Amino acid sequence: MPQKILLIEDNQTDIGLTKRAFEKSHIYNELIVKEDGQDALDYLFGTKDIIGAVEDVLPELILLDLKMPRINGLDVLRQIRKDVRTRRIPVVILTSSGEEQDIAAAYDLCANSYIRKPVDFKQLAGAIQIICTYWLVLNNPFPQRKQP
Repeated sequence: MPQKILLIEDNQTDIGLTKRAFEKSHIYNELIVKEDGQDALDYLFGTKDIIGAVEDVLPELILLDLKMPRINGLDVLRQIRKDVRTRRIPVVILTSSGEEQDIAAAYDLCANSYIRKPVDFKQLAGAIQIICTYWLVLNNPFPQRKQP
């Protein structure tokens, strides 16, 4: 069963480029895209009637933008880390912000990594390949907690 990757990104151009980077890097994991923080939280924590059993939807990796409408990336990260079901999922901040306060806030909220989105497509594809290789192939994840 392919591992799921959750991309939380509101910019349509960046979504398209990220999808192309996955294809170019031959990463065939299921890529689930949520276009704002509220949709991402609904996906992760919604009720069974809305999305099915939470254990069935948990991604193995989350790629999170910071600057989004409705709920920003830092607030999404805060909610992910508060919940026992999601707190150990690797979260890589993938954003255009290089502001020191954003970097510090992300790490204070236990982001696993902070990467500025490369402007050049080849660099973006290379970064995506490295991120996915590390987190989905090389890294030994802590087992997800299953609910009784």
